[in-house]
Parts: sequence; structure tokens; C-alpha cells
Amino acid sequence: MHYNWNWGIFWEQSPDGIPYIDTLLIGLKWTIATAVLAWIMALILGTVIGTIRTTQKPWAVKIANGYVELFRNIPLLVQMFLWYFVMPELVPAAMGDWLKSLPEASFVTAFLALGFFTSSRVAVQVSTGINALPRGQRMAGAALGLTPVQTYRYVLLPMAFRIIIPALTNEFAAIIKNSSVALTIGLVELTAATYSMREFTFQTFESLTGATVIYIIISVIALMLARFLERVTAVPGYITTGSSSSGGH
Repeated sequence: MHYNWNWGIFWEQSPDGIPYIDTLLIGLKWTIATAVLAWIMALILGTVIGTIRTTQKPWAVKIANGYVELFRNIPLLVQMFLWYFVMPELVPAAMGDWLKSLPEASFVTAFLALGFFTSSRVAVQVSTGINALPRGQRMAGAALGLTPVQTYRYVLLPMAFRIIIPALTNEFAAIIKNSSVALTIGLVELTAATYSMREFTFQTFESLTGATVIYIIISVIALMLARFLERVTAVPGYITTGSSSSGGH
């Protein structure tokens, strides 16, 4: 079998009238936009749900635990399909038609599904970080006259986040990779753009190599920023700098 190598394919015109390298970069734009918006959503929701899981209200803890189990145990691909194909059929007809007519429906669906999925994982990390703190910190907040909300805001959460930064770094790396699932609902992110380039040019190796290099570059940048953040916020005895590069999913 003879393979015709052509590394200049990246500068040849695609059917869209732009070089294939620009096609990949446009896909990268959608990948980053999806990952960043989903991460912001996951961090906010995950912090709230994770905090609730450590409160003294059994009914609230049960609801938060149910949220975590729901979104963490349903595969991301299934959640994407449910949000994109099923949800518009469950809401009132007018709202369903509006959802289907959104110009960027696949993008909105992708970051919402990815945000909910990742928020359940962040919630586990947040609750684990809070529970890892000595009980004395919670009692110290009460002794100072702080309300439970103030104790979480000023005492528990700042320390908990310093503990779980390595785990959150892993989650952020995962959310970038998981964004590729969005191609199944029509979002032309980096992986979808790569497949498109491969199908039109039949240059499989070059296409996949280009996408791999781009993924490596953004992953290295994210890892460098995470390690810097770890060094800045590290608390002796609670966190080991550089630990974000260990472990996996």
C-alpha cells in the first residue's frame, strides 16, 4: 500500500474557499469557546452543589447527591443527544421550535451538556476538599460569629479550593478533550474539522497530526498555567505543587 504524503495540504484551499489550516483554527475556536463556557458553568454549579453536599441539612444533601449521581453516571454522549434531540420535544411546542431554530443550537447544547456533566465532577472535588479540612476551621468560623454562609465563603471554600486545584486542573484538561463529543450533534469543533479535512483530501495522517499538535499545544499551555496557579496558592501540608500532572480519568 502506497501513501501519498502531502504536508502542504494545510495551505491548499478547502471547499469553503479557505486554507485547510484555517478550517482547523476555526474548529479550535469552537473547541475553546465550548470548553471555556462549559468550565465557567461547571465551576459555578459544581461549587454550589459541592458546598450543599457538606451542609447539615439532610434534605439539601440528598438533592445535591441526586444531582451528582444523575449527571455523573449518564454518559456525556447520551446527555448531548438528550439535550439536542429530546429536550425540544418535551417543552411546549413554541419553545421547542425556538430551540430548534437557534442559529448556534449545537454550540449551546454542547456547552450546556458539557457544563452539567463536568459540574457533577467538580461538585465531588469541592465537597471532598471541604471535608478534608480540620473540623476546627468550621468551629473557628462559628466562634468568630460568622454565619454558616460566611464561614463557607471566607474560611472553608478558600482553603478547599487550594487543596483541589490539581484535581480541577485534571477536570479542565478533560473538558477540552470531552468537547470533541460535540461533533455528534453537528458542532464543527476541532475534531469535526479534522474529520472534514480528512474526508475531502484523503490525507488522513496529515489531518490527524495537525489536530494532535494543536491539542498538545493548548494542553501544555493549560498545564503551565495550572502549575503556576498551584505554586501561587499552595498551602504547606495540604497540596503538592505539580501534582496536577499525575492521575487520570
